[in-house]
Amino acid sequence: MSGIPEPDLDIHHPMPAPGPTWPDGTNPAPRTGSGPGPRPSPAGPDLLVGTLPDVVVIELFADPPGIHLYPEEAERVKRAVDKRRREFATVRLCARRALARLGVPPGPILPGPGGAPAWPEGIAGSMTHCPGYRAAAVARTDAVATVGIDAEPNSALPRGVENLVASPEERRTLDRLTLSHPDVAWDRLLFSAKESTYKTCFPLMGRMLDFSDCTIVPDPERGTFTSSLHVPGPVVGGHRVNTFTGRWRTVVREGVEYVATGIAVPAAPTPMMSENR
Repeated sequence: MSGIPEPDLDIHHPMPAPGPTWPDGTNPAPRTGSGPGPRPSPAGPDLLVGTLPDVVVIELFADPPGIHLYPEEAERVKRAVDKRRREFATVRLCARRALARLGVPPGPILPGPGGAPAWPEGIAGSMTHCPGYRAAAVARTDAVATVGIDAEPNSALPRGVENLVASPEERRTLDRLTLSHPDVAWDRLLFSAKESTYKTCFPLMGRMLDFSDCTIVPDPERGTFTSSLHVPGPVVGGHRVNTFTGRWRTVVREGVEYVATGIAVPAAPTPMMSENR
């Protein structure tokens, strides 16, 4: 939905909105120190690990050297700038480590229809990256029908973008939350929650959604959010799911602030999530 040209990681939507990562390496990470790419960092607080039930999340805050890519994967980024190649490789390293936790043998992870990753049969998954951070989330489809994750810098969206991303109702909610909980960049969290929503929906719906196709209501006390679709949602277990409950979390690693969101839809959705149509 972001319109950011990252064909293997993110689903693209027609509305242009800036995100934290650009293929030409501009819009650098909000970090201290020097040098390109994620900074090596010691163990610290997790961002997405442990947030979603029945989902394995592997995340890295640095790009390890010498990551193996399969020939088909290397072909995808052979003309890309170094920054793009590194994030492409690291997020696949995360994905292969996560799949190994499920007993799935390694193999190439290539973009499928619409740019979403093509996962092995029986696997639902999602990838995300932002400056300084890469992650992959996978689950078996007998437990989780679909999953979507997104990570962003915990900083305000560029001027004017909030009006493209948020409805008037959502902007009023953001204003209230900014006053009561100023440590969270709520406009960025809303953007991230919509990205997670669309990554969640696309594998089952096969269509791109716009920013106006859902409403996000964050809960600052529980670290959750509700995402309500304004279009017919995916059918899961024979029921149409139009409302999702996601998790969000912020962390600070070496002075860099991140915000991330995630949604995992159970293979058998609860009645509160479903609405027969």
